Amino acid sequence: MRIEVSAKHMELTDAIREYADQKAAKLPRYYDGVQEIEVVFEKNGRGEFMVELRVDSEKHDTFVAKQSGLDVYECLDQSVDKMARQLTDFKEKLKNSKR
Repeated sequence: MRIEVSAKHMELTDAIREYADQKAAKLPRYYDGVQEIEVVFEKNGRGEFMVELRVDSEKHDTFVAKQSGLDVYECLDQSVDKMARQLTDFKEKLKNSKR
């Protein structure tokens, strides 16, 4: 599994990169078919941050979770929670369809 972290219109510090890697690395436990995770941080002109999380997986199109707010760490946490929910729901859907 590969994790890519990038930023638009802002500086990507080592602390943010490490935090994103740490959070993203936990996602495969919700669904084993995760192949690649991409985390994109963006800052708009009003000082708000947006975090977009894209997960490429087997047997499904790319999962996407977005969150915006004033705190970059909180945005990342919330987008990871959204993604965990999407992956869990998809795994349950797969399990139920095999019965």
